Amino acid sequence: MPRLRPVHWRKFERFLLDVGCEFSHQEGDHRIYKRADLKRPLVVPTDKDVPKFIIRNNLRVLKISTPQYLKMVK
Repeated sequence: MPRLRPVHWRKFERFLLDVGCEFSHQEGDHRIYKRADLKRPLVVPTDKDVPKFIIRNNLRVLKISTPQYLKMVK
């Protein structure tokens, strides 16, 4: 089974847009995404790659498991 790995922020942004999130605004090098049913916004740094811990935290907020995420990204 594939493992969770850092991905480029644009690829993670495409995933967020596919699951219904909307770009809200940008503060410095962090992009903020919102969705009506979420209690808190999702924050994605625009560094080259998004670290695993940020992906995992955002998946927790979205209530998406790691295997579901990996299947959706493929």
